[in-house]
Amino acid sequence: MKVNIELEMTPEEFRKAMGLPDVQPFQEELMNKIREQMEAGAEGYDPLSLFSPFVSQGFDSVSSYQKMMMDLMASYGQSSTGK
Repeated sequence: MKVNIELEMTPEEFRKAMGLPDVQPFQEELMNKIREQMEAGAEGYDPLSLFSPFVSQGFDSVSSYQKMMMDLMASYGQSSTGK
């Protein structure tokens, strides 16, 4: 059986319906911090240094997810071959 459901909602309405957090204030705060650093004209300004805490956390969680998926596939492969 195949069921298709079409909903007409804005992205904001969909986010609220799914119970997802509103990240717009976080994005605005982050952009304001970037703007402040750029306007300060710091010598050798490196935008990556500002994002490094967020990027490293993101990559850590991606690595954890990849490891979990590889472990699941390996355990499934062993169980399906009868080992």
